[in-house]
Amino acid sequence: MGSFLSDLVQYRKLFLMIFVLGIGGTFSYGFQVSMISYPSMYIKNFINDTWQERYHSVIDEQTLTLMWSFIVSTFSIGGFLGTISSRYLSAKYGKKKCLMFNNLLLIAAAFFWGFSKMAKSFEMILIGRFLCGFNAGLGCCLQGQYVGEISPKKLRGFTSTSLSLFVNMGKCFGQIAGLSELLGTESLWPLLMAIGGIAASVQLVTLPFFPESPPCLLMQKGDLEGCQKALKQLWGEGNHQGAIDDMVKEQATMKKIKPMSVLELIKDQSMRCQLCLLIIIGVTIQLSGISAIYFYAFDVFRTAGFTQDRIPYISLGSGTCEFCASIMCSFIIDRFGRRMLLLWGYGLMVLMLVLLTTTLSLQHQFFWMPYCSVALIFLFIIIFAAGPAGASFPIMVELFTQSSRSSALAISMSLHWVGLYVIGMIFPYVVESLGTFCFLIFVGFISISWILIYRFLPETKGKSIIEIKEEFKHLNFRKKYVQDMRENPSEKYTSCTKL
Repeated sequence: MGSFLSDLVQYRKLFLMIFVLGIGGTFSYGFQVSMISYPSMYIKNFINDTWQERYHSVIDEQTLTLMWSFIVSTFSIGGFLGTISSRYLSAKYGKKKCLMFNNLLLIAAAFFWGFSKMAKSFEMILIGRFLCGFNAGLGCCLQGQYVGEISPKKLRGFTSTSLSLFVNMGKCFGQIAGLSELLGTESLWPLLMAIGGIAASVQLVTLPFFPESPPCLLMQKGDLEGCQKALKQLWGEGNHQGAIDDMVKEQATMKKIKPMSVLELIKDQSMRCQLCLLIIIGVTIQLSGISAIYFYAFDVFRTAGFTQDRIPYISLGSGTCEFCASIMCSFIIDRFGRRMLLLWGYGLMVLMLVLLTTTLSLQHQFFWMPYCSVALIFLFIIIFAAGPAGASFPIMVELFTQSSRSSALAISMSLHWVGLYVIGMIFPYVVESLGTFCFLIFVGFISISWILIYRFLPETKGKSIIEIKEEFKHLNFRKKYVQDMRENPSEKYTSCTKL
């Protein structure tokens, strides 16, 4: 505890910068994800009223559903475009400038939402959702790169989990703000959507007081003095030569100083294993079953006897548990390591999904079975937040060097947005076909991912980027050695004579 408090004092400016990055990054993403469900009924009524006033006819149900689906899915489309733009924009203008101008998009989106009802234009909601999605896609990528680059080795896990921590904080804030006692009303829903612009304003005003990331200053701009100044500003006074030496070593091993493009990263054989692991970990997060759990939660709560007006508070309780679990993850990740949290987390999640499938199948046969389902949902959310959700992103950051990290995160976040869109489109049909047995699909996928992670992912805790890269080189060397032994079995043995 004493060590943690001393780190808190020494790295107080680092933690303050991480807070600023999070407020304008994954916090906004989490807020938008959870908030949009609360004003949905009011937005549909607004579309219907506006349509009737314009065209003097009532909009048919199919068109209304299509328009609402388009409003919701536009967020993912904007997020995908923001993600694939992140590498080019950060390389051309720098992460700090990109984040500052990115905030203007969310502020513009807030104005569109805030005045949409006054202007009687549902198109403004659509434009705002697209701008907000682009902001989230670009901001999450840049935040991830920034946090990974400004953190010392011993705190890299703690600081990298801040991405999932701020996502869950945003979800909780969205759930609280969306309650009917606050902003989740027919008259205040434009304000509910617009308050996301406050977070962007906070980052826009405060970010100029913080430096560009030290690796970017040294390795891309060649500014050694600026790098040393940034390290002192973020890490406090002290000898930071070891960190600078690690950057110099990393720079010496880089094939090129400029950031690699996505195509160059895909073609680079030395990064092939890391790239495959990145895809496996990123896709597993999407197909872990967490979306299915949230989809089923309302039905399970209703079956357990909770009334419709109490279900939002139960959902807030699950969101609070997820937020608390992500806080716990940030404290234990540098103690137990990323690999262990992934393996134990996914292993327990498989068990929870199997038990939940059983309880949901038997919920009409025993009166107490729905309560078991509720408990399993809460446990699943807690395990997910305390393990895979928090440990996945630090690994994605630590597997890649400075030159390849931006493209790697662009690939990872692109998979996230595409997966979010695809799951939202096809999952209702899967549920309709398989019912409660849909969870078994996730059980199978997590099991395969668990085996691959166990077999190929090394522990990255407390290691420099060069040390992690050397471990993958050793892995590739081992594969080549085995292949050579198969091709030349005679070399496996050496003759020995007694003198």
